[in-house]
Amino acid sequence: MSSVTFPHSVSAAQASHRDVSESQYFSSQFDGSSGFQMNPLSSHPPRTPRVSVVSSNVYNSSAYEKDEISSDLGAESIDEEDDERMKEAEGRIRHEEIWREIVLTSNGRDKAFKIIQYSIKVYLLFHTSVTGSRLLRKSSKQHWEQELVKRLTAAASGLSFSRKCLLLFNWLTPLTAILAQQSVPFSSDSAASTKSPVPRPFLHTVLNAPPPVLLELVNAISDDLYTLSLLGILGKRFGDRAARLSDWCWFFATLVGLVENSVERQMNGTLHHEAQSRLYKESLSGATAKSKPTSSKVDDKELSRLQKQDYWLQLTRTKLVMDLIFVSYDIFRFKRARDSVKAISGLIAAILSTAKLYDRHKGALTKALGVTL
Repeated sequence: MSSVTFPHSVSAAQASHRDVSESQYFSSQFDGSSGFQMNPLSSHPPRTPRVSVVSSNVYNSSAYEKDEISSDLGAESIDEEDDERMKEAEGRIRHEEIWREIVLTSNGRDKAFKIIQYSIKVYLLFHTSVTGSRLLRKSSKQHWEQELVKRLTAAASGLSFSRKCLLLFNWLTPLTAILAQQSVPFSSDSAASTKSPVPRPFLHTVLNAPPPVLLELVNAISDDLYTLSLLGILGKRFGDRAARLSDWCWFFATLVGLVENSVERQMNGTLHHEAQSRLYKESLSGATAKSKPTSSKVDDKELSRLQKQDYWLQLTRTKLVMDLIFVSYDIFRFKRARDSVKAISGLIAAILSTAKLYDRHKGALTKALGVTL
């Protein structure tokens, strides 16, 4: 019977020859067929070989890339749904609803009355300048014109008094902020934190309050005292002194606000530059919206948010400048173009402050409606 031969089979003569050649290099005690053996004369103890966990697990990088891409797409879809929901909520809100929320508060009614008051003053200013010109000057004014000017002047004065009454007890807001710091303990140790906090003295808390909050407190109290003098509860001389103190507090608070506004604009500009640098680096690296959807869209949203914030900071700075011009005429008692400058600066400040309040209420209504959608 013929035998089957394999191409890689080894004959017995070749196997015996291999054993003789290997015995020339290894001793008789060495078993070449066995695995790795530790030298018994070695000072290191033998270690039991363990199966490597890393070698037993096969990592698939494509699986991780798919998981990362799917998570990014999921977060992106959620953000897009939130944006669409907010846009839909913003489209459903009407201007009447926003104005209704504004006039519900005393601050909102104050802003509405301020716009009406200084609009009347600006109208009277132009009316006086136009009727006093040579072209339209008349020997005697008509009765209805005199009556109109008289009524508008009385309306502006009444709106000013109504605004002061609306702002009564406005000092409670800075007082609450100051009293919130009164219960802070003197020591920050763990033993002191476990015990009941020792309240600070009121005078110590007031003196350590931030300057803007302290100026707001003194300004509101002095403004209320002046309003009480207009009501007849306090004397006129005392009310004039309180009004003078209120104007000085308003002047210094406006200066502090301008400094804070400049600092916030610098910080906003730094963040805006950093976001633009990141987007520029991503564009140079060849990243696209599909390769890095989350980072690019986050930077885009950050840029739009910073641009909007810088826009409102610029409006706030303009409003503070108008307030500074207005109060400077009262403090330093400038006479030149007093009525015209105060009327125009007061109207611009009223429009800008109302725009900020309008945007704030609009954002609150949009968030409240976006949650229900």
